Amino acid sequence: MQKRISIVEDDATIQANYADALKRQGYEVACFADRPSAMAAFKLALPDLAIIDIGLGEEIDGGFTLCRDLRALSPGLPIIFLSARDSDFDIVAGLRLGADDYVTKDVSMPHLLARIAALFRRLDAQRAPSRAEDVLHRGSLVLDINKLSVAWKQQPVILTVTEFWMIHALVKFVGHVKNRDQLMREAELSVDDTTITSHMKRIRKKFEAVDPTFDAIETVYGMGYKWREG
Repeated sequence: MQKRISIVEDDATIQANYADALKRQGYEVACFADRPSAMAAFKLALPDLAIIDIGLGEEIDGGFTLCRDLRALSPGLPIIFLSARDSDFDIVAGLRLGADDYVTKDVSMPHLLARIAALFRRLDAQRAPSRAEDVLHRGSLVLDINKLSVAWKQQPVILTVTEFWMIHALVKFVGHVKNRDQLMREAELSVDDTTITSHMKRIRKKFEAVDPTFDAIETVYGMGYKWREG
């Protein structure tokens, strides 16, 4: 089935360039120039992926607001920020709001298309036939690859697609340290250390919201992260 991608970008030329490239890859594309029109459309029907700029018209941080509203509407919808703003503050803010990825506009088109394809591959995993080995039990954790779902102490933990695969990389081999390169490879990300750290902080907060005593993710300084045994 053809994937539907929505681009929210106020620059008509940039919007058209990205739309044309995505259409040539076989995607169905809808474009919006501002937050209100995009949100009105999303309330009627969600796309398979939303690509959002941060500055939208008169709204300097309109994309951040849109991401927050979209996450409330659909916790699992894949979201990518595509922005000229490349400060650590903006990247961290975007990921904390629940974006799956943050890409700057100086990225090459082949690289952007590869990131989008990787995100869709991770989503397609849930359509695979159900197998017993697709459900991992690690103490109080239950991770279901088919459903892209995670539960901790029988309570659901709502993760983005990227966050899910980062957790999967850790719990697949409990006690093994995963460095940032390994996490990026297994979650099919291509980001810097700051972005990985931001994802991990957000993941921890989601588990802590379910269980304030959660401490299963251990930072191994200078090496990476691991899922504690026991």
